[in-house]
Amino acid sequence: MYRKELSYYFSTPIAYIVLALFVLGISLLLWVIPGEWNIIDAGYANADGLFAIAPWLLILVCPALTMRLFAEERQSGTWDVLRSLPTTISRIVWAKYAAALTVMVLALLPCVVHLFIVYAIAEPVGNVDTGAFAGSMVGLLLLAAAMLGVSLLCAACTTNQIVAFVIGAVANFALYWLMMQQHFQSLARGVIDARDLFFFACMAIIAVVLTIPLIKHQTRL
Repeated sequence: MYRKELSYYFSTPIAYIVLALFVLGISLLLWVIPGEWNIIDAGYANADGLFAIAPWLLILVCPALTMRLFAEERQSGTWDVLRSLPTTISRIVWAKYAAALTVMVLALLPCVVHLFIVYAIAEPVGNVDTGAFAGSMVGLLLLAAAMLGVSLLCAACTTNQIVAFVIGAVANFALYWLMMQQHFQSLARGVIDARDLFFFACMAIIAVVLTIPLIKHQTRL
């Protein structure tokens, strides 16, 4: 199931478009577009802008990755075929989530390139807090995992992809503003606190677990 979901992402333009927009958006804001996050304009070698930009992009990227996971299956009629296979709803939901998370990890990996660039242009060379960067990347990955879980749950609530995207984006924005931001900012300072790790892990797991009975209920209708 996981291989099927992952291969579908890369057999359509979805994954490539999302990856390109995410990587390009961050790169332009860090190096090209003038502003508070532009490293060159700031005059000092620091990648903090990356971790200020990325969460707001994730609010849109995560629902873009999950909006089709259930709606398209139902619209195309492949959901009935999928249900006829010797597997469970739980495995289907977790496989879809794991595939989306894998694509998100691939989107985050190019962010490391910005560290190498900052490392090279720093004076003296290498005058960068790599430990803080590593902690921030862990926080970004956990934030993405939680937002994907929320987006998956929102996608299960509707049969329309656009509606799934809008609901997911609104839910992620609200939860980030009210709850996630504080925990992420703690990790973005390079402080790995077990409470922050637990918060994001629980949010991701709870969202996926809640998706399972929702899909089961819809399947019985």
